Amino acid sequence: MKPIIWIHGDALRPSNPALLAYPDAPAIFVWDDELLTKYGLSFKRIVFMYEALLELPVTIYRGNVITQVSAFASVHHADTIVTTGTPAPRFATICQQLRRTHIVEILAEPAFVDIPTHTDVKRFSRYWQVAKQKLF
Repeated sequence: MKPIIWIHGDALRPSNPALLAYPDAPAIFVWDDELLTKYGLSFKRIVFMYEALLELPVTIYRGNVITQVSAFASVHHADTIVTTGTPAPRFATICQQLRRTHIVEILAEPAFVDIPTHTDVKRFSRYWQVAKQKLF
């Protein structure tokens, strides 16, 4: 198996399970044009994410996630794309598309808090309203 790591916006930290499992594998993050347009992330959020990315051993691209991750895998002659699971709505769709050309290994993310599966996770503030009730 020759993997690359796909880091997404829900796992921007050095303790990301994919980075720990494959420390020598090349890693990619893609600023997702569709997500940026659809969800209108604030400038503050984008800066926060960028600062987190600077602490990771990752190559940063912008565009279509499927296209960029697939191209990155090809450049590195990788047959496997390793990532960390997330309940984000687009994640399953992206993984399904990537599976057309590569093996996709999704590593489990340790639960930060146990929340109902129907919780709206499109915005952090909505997630946090539910999560903080469980935490505190």
